[in-house]
Amino acid sequence: MGILRTVRTYPIVIAGLLVLVAALILAVVRQDEAAQIVASAFAGAIAAWTFVGMVREILRGHWGLDILAVTAIVATLLVGEYIAAVIIVLMLSGGKALEDYAAGRAKRELTALLDRAPRAAHRQLPDGTVEDVPLEDVAPGDLLVVRPSEVVPVDGVLESEAASFDESSLTGESLPVDRAAGEKVLSGSVNGTAAALVRASASAADSQFSQIVALVREASASRAPVVRLADRYAVPFTLFALVLAGFGWWLSGDPRRFAEVLVVATPCPLLIAAPVAFMGGMSRAAKNGVIVKGGAVLELLARVKTAAFDKTGTLTRGRPELVAVRPERGFDVEELLTLTASAEQYSSHALAASVVEAATAQGVNLLPGSGAEEAATNGVLADIDGQRVLVGKRAFVAQETGADVVEPPLVPGELAVYVAVDRAFAGVVVLRDLPRPEARATLARLAELGARHTVMLTGDGASTARAIAHQLGVSDVRAELLPLDKVEIVRAAEPRPVLMVGDGVNDAPVLAAADVGVAMGARGSTAASESADAVVLVDDISKAAAAVEISQHAVRVALQSIWLGIALSVGLMLVALTGVLPAVAGALLQELVDLATILNALRALSGGRPRTTAAVPVEGTAAVVRAGGDG
Repeated sequence: MGILRTVRTYPIVIAGLLVLVAALILAVVRQDEAAQIVASAFAGAIAAWTFVGMVREILRGHWGLDILAVTAIVATLLVGEYIAAVIIVLMLSGGKALEDYAAGRAKRELTALLDRAPRAAHRQLPDGTVEDVPLEDVAPGDLLVVRPSEVVPVDGVLESEAASFDESSLTGESLPVDRAAGEKVLSGSVNGTAAALVRASASAADSQFSQIVALVREASASRAPVVRLADRYAVPFTLFALVLAGFGWWLSGDPRRFAEVLVVATPCPLLIAAPVAFMGGMSRAAKNGVIVKGGAVLELLARVKTAAFDKTGTLTRGRPELVAVRPERGFDVEELLTLTASAEQYSSHALAASVVEAATAQGVNLLPGSGAEEAATNGVLADIDGQRVLVGKRAFVAQETGADVVEPPLVPGELAVYVAVDRAFAGVVVLRDLPRPEARATLARLAELGARHTVMLTGDGASTARAIAHQLGVSDVRAELLPLDKVEIVRAAEPRPVLMVGDGVNDAPVLAAADVGVAMGARGSTAASESADAVVLVDDISKAAAAVEISQHAVRVALQSIWLGIALSVGLMLVALTGVLPAVAGALLQELVDLATILNALRALSGGRPRTTAAVPVEGTAAVVRAGGDG
């Protein structure tokens, strides 16, 4: 079966080997004419087929390097070097096999994630029996048995007393992570040595690992920007090779010299090295917790000059702490917090989740609502317990109600969520969102990598934004923005390319508008991940800097491989110019050049882990907590 698969995958390689062997046998038994006919017919047919494809590419505006290969095959046939012609065909068709092997090694981290994707789950029934069900049949609330060394199929909560999971493919953390009963378990993590019971909290389609697999499939199917990168060198290299070969013919008066020079000018290094290096970079990024959606993204990441960041949930932790509840006359603390949290449960904003968590932690029972409407980045409206509750920004609440909305005194870093009930201002809930401990070091690392202009974009108030920006060392702060405002700022930002990092639903438009959009996918929205060019799988902003560093390494290796191939080919061409390098020997040496460039391109997989951006305390981030509120 393996032989048949190889024949079907690489028919020209197999046919070329058979033709080469047949031609050599015929030559040994002194059937030179028959050997030449067999070899020439095969090589001529492949040259004609390649020529047709080359013409089609030229008509599309792509001046590729196939012209050198076709010219070399035709030239060797015309001067009677039919063995060399077959070797050139083998070199071109074998280059595809070599590329497949190298690309397989380069994207091993990507394919490893796909290979590990579970297709079924073990569901435990109320009577204790276990049944195997297709993954798509798993529903939230199902009790699943995860056997030793199995992949957790869906996101869930641990029901067993304790268990250990390998999350390295998701977080990059090499050591197993211990979980206790009631803690979240990530889909895609690998169970330890004992069976574990996990209560599904999401369906397979909504689980993180399923979304990661979809991203990986998209990345694996993408093509590196080979056309742009190779075409940059194709025309000058082709002209140089043809002129040099013509000069050798003129100098020696022997047309064989023309063929001998072109044999060592075949373009495999230019065509193969770049995609292998780019795929290696994408694989290395995946190993470090970032899915890059294609080689073109990798190339842009390597050249980033401006880095723009959303504030809430990106530069900050996105889980603000409740500082105070300050009701207006006619409301009390418990009532205001209950109505606010009950309305916020219908909002997708990061601050809303913090309000709900803080309220439930204080024993507040959330009330059901109806008629909920969310105004992106501004607030949410809902009918709660017979009352119309409006929660959001000060300007939004004032505009919607016409009430006199009073701004409370806030210390730097605090922010207020304003509440109106039945069009009357009811009070504020005060929160404080702390900067991520790794944020300042990440910004410094990006500056070292070339992104020296940093911008903070936020819909929050100017005072809060400036306080966070001061702690992180960001000088360009744009506050009180709507989603379209962010898009316009990013489109106008200089210098380019512009990197944008965000995590929420409202970040999707600006992520799509940036040259490179990076979504914090571990806790961000599906919309943001889908519109982004790269997705960070873990809740760690330093991975954005790691992605830039890995991209720069991959592009550097790709260019080095191309120049290595060019240098070795030019060296061999100069040797062939003297007439001391027969066509057959030149063709064999060119194979070694291909191998050298491929091995060099695989260095994109290495380089160790990107430099870590250590979490450091940020000045002024101590939480200010006041019990209750200022009734």
